[in-house]
Amino acid sequence: MAERTTQPAAQPAAGRDAQRENTPPANGRQRVLVEGRELVLTNLDKVMYPETGTTKADVLAYYAAVAPVLIPAVRNRPATRKRWVHGVGTAEEPGQVFFQKNLDESAPGWISRAAIKHKEHTNQYPLVNDAATLAWLAQIAALEIHVPQWRVDSHGRALPPDRMVLDLDPGDGAGLAECAEVAKLARAILQDIGLDPVPVTSGSKGIHLYAALDGTRGSEQISDFAHELARALEADHPDLVVSDMKKTLRTGKVLVDWSQNSAAKTTIAPYSLRGRLRPTVAAPRTWRELSSASLRQLDYHEVMKRVQSGKDPFAAVSGGSAADPRLESYRAKRDANSTPEPFAADARAAGTVAGAGPLRESFVIQEHHASRLHYDFRLERDGVLVSWALPKGVPTSKATNHLAVQTEDHPLDYADFEGVIPKGQYGAGTVSVWDRGYYDCEKWIAGKEVIATLTGAEGGGLGGTRRFALIHTGQADDQWLIHLMDPAGPHKGHRTAAPADQETGQDAAPDGGQEAAPGGSPGQPAAPGLDPPPGRAHVPDPSPAPDVSGFSPMLASAGTAADLADKDWQVELKWDGVRALVIGDATTVRLVSRNGNDMSASYPELTDRSLWPEQDFVADGEIIAVGRTGRPDFGLLQGRMKLTKAADVAKAQDSTPVRLMLFDLLFDAGEDLRPLPLSERRLRLERFIRPSGAHIELSGVIDAGDAHKISVRHILESVAELGLEGVMAKRTDGRYVGQRSRSWLKLKLERTQEVVVGGWRTGNGERRESVGSLLLGIPDGSKLRYVGRVGSGFSTRELKELRQQLDALPRKTSPFREVPDADAADAHWVSAKLVGEVSYGDWTGGGKLRHPVWRGWRLDKTPADVVVEPVAGPAAGP
Repeated sequence: MAERTTQPAAQPAAGRDAQRENTPPANGRQRVLVEGRELVLTNLDKVMYPETGTTKADVLAYYAAVAPVLIPAVRNRPATRKRWVHGVGTAEEPGQVFFQKNLDESAPGWISRAAIKHKEHTNQYPLVNDAATLAWLAQIAALEIHVPQWRVDSHGRALPPDRMVLDLDPGDGAGLAECAEVAKLARAILQDIGLDPVPVTSGSKGIHLYAALDGTRGSEQISDFAHELARALEADHPDLVVSDMKKTLRTGKVLVDWSQNSAAKTTIAPYSLRGRLRPTVAAPRTWRELSSASLRQLDYHEVMKRVQSGKDPFAAVSGGSAADPRLESYRAKRDANSTPEPFAADARAAGTVAGAGPLRESFVIQEHHASRLHYDFRLERDGVLVSWALPKGVPTSKATNHLAVQTEDHPLDYADFEGVIPKGQYGAGTVSVWDRGYYDCEKWIAGKEVIATLTGAEGGGLGGTRRFALIHTGQADDQWLIHLMDPAGPHKGHRTAAPADQETGQDAAPDGGQEAAPGGSPGQPAAPGLDPPPGRAHVPDPSPAPDVSGFSPMLASAGTAADLADKDWQVELKWDGVRALVIGDATTVRLVSRNGNDMSASYPELTDRSLWPEQDFVADGEIIAVGRTGRPDFGLLQGRMKLTKAADVAKAQDSTPVRLMLFDLLFDAGEDLRPLPLSERRLRLERFIRPSGAHIELSGVIDAGDAHKISVRHILESVAELGLEGVMAKRTDGRYVGQRSRSWLKLKLERTQEVVVGGWRTGNGERRESVGSLLLGIPDGSKLRYVGRVGSGFSTRELKELRQQLDALPRKTSPFREVPDADAADAHWVSAKLVGEVSYGDWTGGGKLRHPVWRGWRLDKTPADVVVEPVAGPAAGP
């Protein structure tokens, strides 16, 4: 195998340990390589802790310094995050904290993640397994990292807990000294049963006491034991210890909180910062330190010095047992005395293939002549080889998917193995290396989906570089499909961190108190972008969130008729509405927006279970409202998009009926259809859909003929005469990918542009108490590029709501790069979070919208989605 090297993590404050581009930072952005992963760091001078002046750069430098000790403590543990995107604030004005479970859509695809199923939905949690992921979390202001006491394997399954924790929390009148005393009492009991605990001053008030376990007992058993231990301490020391959570019983005592051993709970990770007024740390300590009269919580400077000196008291816990539990199945199936397969090194430290550039982990494909010939497809991931058996070999055509059966994880040394496994042993037969090399990871969701580009050896079986997708079928635990994909475009798989105006991310929710672990009861998902959609206060939905973790909507790229000169394309009308994934199970049907919001309450006529086939399914479509002209009317749909109360929705059903235009089928009766070409999915959709009155329809396909370039032009001319928005062109051989793709192209006729609202101007006359015009921009780095103002197209109702929406987002400074003095003179600035859409006549030579007219809010979009939109006609963007 290739020699391994380890690249340093990023420390942007000092500028020491990151590889940077040769160009100087522009617009407050800094592009760095962290262990070969490309990140864009922004707002490095933002003060995160006002009391100490600690900046984001300092936070990044801290996490880079402690990565070697923090990552072993959290590896393969689903991580929840607490984020202070505008800093922790002061005692008088605390900063707003957001508690986040699910990963943002903007998260880089290379971040390891696990899809954890809750009672009614599934969340994707990051696994903080490398310094690049840690740096990305610091970039998005995730100051605190919380993890459970259990890990996941490569299938995404939860392993038994490998450590126990006691949270020693002082009540009023008690302090750190009392916690230290209780820690020593607990230590004596734990040592009597062979456990050697490690104390961690929590960075808040108390102490966490950890002990490594052998992973042979479940969370419930460990939780019960911890509860009994807490009761025993309380019985022996009633004046010092309490095991009951009631605050009234805790005065002057230390609560021994045993409950964090539940599979549904998390604890602040060792070495994590705390989001308190000062940058304290959950710091592992020695028992000698706990005996010191000067014991106190440590700040990040002190912890950095400890780590740099080589001190890591938590290594006794994070190191765990010598044998990697992920390789337990591998060891159990083999007799080390009877097979030449490797056993000496269960795992070795993951690293990078020698050479600059992106992180490139190794792969090997082995030809295995066992009872039946098959190929073993193995990808290095977090210290093991995650493995699949391919009974029909590696696919050589995009038209055919092959079965991939996930097998047990193998040790990294197995990548070098060639030889004969003796008869009578598991996998008996001859093993030889078919190809090996390195791969670039584009996406990795444990147990769900992997997309990777493999580069093999010269003369190897792959014949060079090939891009594959491994997709779980959703059926048996080990059943996957492997699909040969088109080569990736430039920078594919190395998506950078979000720009500064996206630090808020998506799917974050305000902290509601006690945090729950991935296995716990889910809280209400928050609207993307942190704030309620315009004109609608956040109303908790009592119904469970849908399980859409594996089904992200496929997005189209902008195109023209000239792009359709080759390949086979399917042409449909472009519906002027709101995108919806339709998720059906045995009892319910749900509508989910492109950014994950549940829209079911707004359109009950579309979720009547009797209108849909009985089997489980996931379909894709567009919700539209048809105006008096018979054409889709996006402005009319605005009146339905904002409604959630049953009475309001019922009234609007009569005045504003809607239709759902279905155009794709992703999942049907236990079968994942996404790997199939569009032509096959379309046939399945036509068999799937049933007539349902005026509510649910099949989006028709327009016959473009054989001469695509000419016929599509004629179609566009006809669409223009009808006053429609444009068409969608989709490659008939394209599979359904949950991201933007050139396999789907949108050819727009009407000049429309999505915009971000960055300010407003006071109106005159009847608009004196409302809004005269909105100041519009398009994201350009950390700022908005000003593209003009819009003052027409608003309904009376919208004008009444507008001022209230904007007053809730005040900002002292302009979010734009430059605004003409005439427009800025009486402007009121707002945070750049609201996305709307305008129609316009053309672009001016100065890059402004000519005669823009308001069309409505885009509640399904975030500022990150807004780009200059080309049109299929003669107009062009700036």
